[in-house]
Amino acid sequence: MSGIKDRLNAIRATIPVGVTLLAISKYYPVEDIMEAYDAGQRDFGENKAQDLVAKQQALPADIRWHFTGHLQSNKIKYIAPFVHLIHSVDTLQLLREIDKHGAKAGRIIPCLLQIHIAREETKFGFTPEECLAMLEAGEWQQLSNVRIKGLMCMASNTDDMQVVAQEFARVKQLFDTMRDRWFAGDEGFDTISAGMSDDYQLAIAAGSTCVRIGSSIFGE
Repeated sequence: MSGIKDRLNAIRATIPVGVTLLAISKYYPVEDIMEAYDAGQRDFGENKAQDLVAKQQALPADIRWHFTGHLQSNKIKYIAPFVHLIHSVDTLQLLREIDKHGAKAGRIIPCLLQIHIAREETKFGFTPEECLAMLEAGEWQQLSNVRIKGLMCMASNTDDMQVVAQEFARVKQLFDTMRDRWFAGDEGFDTISAGMSDDYQLAIAAGSTCVRIGSSIFGE
């Protein structure tokens, strides 16, 4: 046995009620995902559209598939019919494209806005200021086939946990500002996707409602 069930249950024991455990299954084969599925896991994340489609076709229909990678506009059409949540919307143009493919698929696609808070320039996302400016401009409110459900972020790759905690706190502050100003009364605006294997407990302490964990479940 690979130990996936035991590792999954060990992590579940550390996650409070109300926080979604998203098993990041990129790089891992269908057999490993099935082992986690048989242990009760239903939320899985992939970062490449072609892998997401292949696994969705090969695995049980009640899995909730999340897209967590950098999404190219020409790949949206492949995942639009079934994706449960897109975590990585980093431009208004991408939101427009998702809306267009949502209309073609006859569904409203749930999305998170990706916020760039890390020190690394290589990471994608809106700065908090860009995010607020985009919302203030208002065009997003005309897009009827996407639904903004919250924010996603990746903290800096650093051993300084104080820096990481401060970054998560900034995202929670931005989320609260957005909820009060644009999403008051919208019970669907409820998601902060933050925290991975090394820092998810800090993220939960800061208000994360969805943690993205891969290697700690599936192995290195």
